[in-house]
Amino acid sequence: MALLRRFLLLAGLLLVAVTGGAGLGHARYDRVFSFGDSLTDTGNSAILPITAGGSFTNPPYGQTHFGRPNGRASDGRLVIDFIVESLGLPPPTPYLAGKTALDFLHGANFAVGGATALEPAFLQSRGITSFVPVSLTNQTSWFNGVLQLLDSTVNGKREIMARSLLYLGEIGFNDYSFVAVFGNDTAGLAQSLVPHIVGAIRSVLTDAIGVGARTMVVAGMIPMGCEPELLAMLPGGAGDYYDLASGCITRFNQLAQLHNRALKRMLCQLRRDHPGTAIHYADLYRPITAVVSSPGKYGFGDMPLAACCGGGGGPYNFNFTFFCGTPAATACADPSRSVSWDGIHYTEAANKFVALAMLRGL
Repeated sequence: MALLRRFLLLAGLLLVAVTGGAGLGHARYDRVFSFGDSLTDTGNSAILPITAGGSFTNPPYGQTHFGRPNGRASDGRLVIDFIVESLGLPPPTPYLAGKTALDFLHGANFAVGGATALEPAFLQSRGITSFVPVSLTNQTSWFNGVLQLLDSTVNGKREIMARSLLYLGEIGFNDYSFVAVFGNDTAGLAQSLVPHIVGAIRSVLTDAIGVGARTMVVAGMIPMGCEPELLAMLPGGAGDYYDLASGCITRFNQLAQLHNRALKRMLCQLRRDHPGTAIHYADLYRPITAVVSSPGKYGFGDMPLAACCGGGGGPYNFNFTFFCGTPAATACADPSRSVSWDGIHYTEAANKFVALAMLRGL
């Protein structure tokens, strides 16, 4: 209960930060529109034909909070769930689950697991294959369609957006990781994608501002080098391959930091171009690296780089043969002590920790 009270208190701080108001009573949102990939997806992947029926639709996904698989790639709630709860709103409808304006009265979640920031055709031109044909371009189109459904007039759309919070979750991880795992990154191809990915994020925000968005929260990149999937699939040798403090892969974390610096510069420029719009950067990198480096300090177990659900043992407990949700996989006894749920996505406990840190940062 103490943690819940603390969370609600910090939720009030979020409302103050994003509106300039004096508290809960001075900041009222009617809905949330959210974008991103599997770290923000609350159900679209379970409906999209190419991903429907994936392992994340099987137990033990959802076991901690929902008691069943629910379209989220976690044992429970995601960061977006905690943000929405802090605003006192029902969760936004996954875009693919809605049809009418009534379905989207409390907003829409356009995030899709496996989505990329960049369009598949652009990635293909760089020799990169994306496995889910959904990009930020698609999500922006869906957003405009929902807004048109809610109100077809220009003034009506602006009034809707004035009372809405736009959350752009982490996006770009898939673009970068497809290069790292399945491509040839010896020439720095992943780094060359940074300005293009940040540009795609800017396009989403610019489009939203154009239809009246007033308050936006934009999440940065997670510490990629701390992902059990990458640690298990791309082991290194001596030297500075691994960061001594965290055990994460140095070059992937440096890529994430490069992305975050470029993203923050872009957001600063966007604020200058649109002084009447509140645009906030949400730091995901520091909370995760903090808990990975000192897990006991924050109530987590002593293997922060190991997947809770999966198999294969070792320091990362990750192997696609034993991927979470498949018959050969098993889950740890207490997910609240783990940072990674399945080697790619976070546990509810880690998502709550990140959400609290995000509120402090805002």
